[in-house]
Amino acid sequence: MQTLDRVLISVDTALRTVAGANVAGRPTPGAAEAADSTAALSPEERRLAGALMRVNHVGEVCAQALYAAQALATDDEGLRRHFEHAAREETDHLAWTQTRLNDLGDRPSLLNPLWYAGAFAIGLAAGRFGDRVSLGFVVETERQVEQHLAGHLDRLPAADVASRRIVEQMKDDEARHAVDAERAGAVALPWPVRLAMRAAAKVMTTVAHRV
Repeated sequence: MQTLDRVLISVDTALRTVAGANVAGRPTPGAAEAADSTAALSPEERRLAGALMRVNHVGEVCAQALYAAQALATDDEGLRRHFEHAAREETDHLAWTQTRLNDLGDRPSLLNPLWYAGAFAIGLAAGRFGDRVSLGFVVETERQVEQHLAGHLDRLPAADVASRRIVEQMKDDEARHAVDAERAGAVALPWPVRLAMRAAAKVMTTVAHRV
């Protein structure tokens, strides 16, 4: 594929992600329980579940941007297919969280274009340091996301079975993405980089919880 074609695909991915025009390739976990789960929540629980799912949706916006940028940066066709495959599963996550936000009567973050642009820039930067570093970035990102999702499982209302099913499946997928990246040749990132990534993620999750 020519560079221009890859750039156009990246632009298309950005537009679809920010516009919310994504369709999942797999059924939404907990779909059969969605209506009952929503009805069982108090107004306060619904607001909490909506805020947590908005944060998760932002994480998937960033995942789309990261994988698109890393696929664009690599010259290895096999690695590009690796990134594209992972991105398709992240598209499922993006569509699932959007669906659940709709069920809860809540909305995505108003700052999604900003989140996407920032994550895309980070993904390009990681890619410029070489494929093994780029894969290392995937490993660290996915491990942090897995921990973040585990925390959300602790905070989501027990009655919100639908949201919990989505988060559980996302958590399993993210753990597998980290393992796949390790097997593909990832190198461990230096601890200052890992700390900086955690700090950036903290800012994103705190802001997205409200905006």
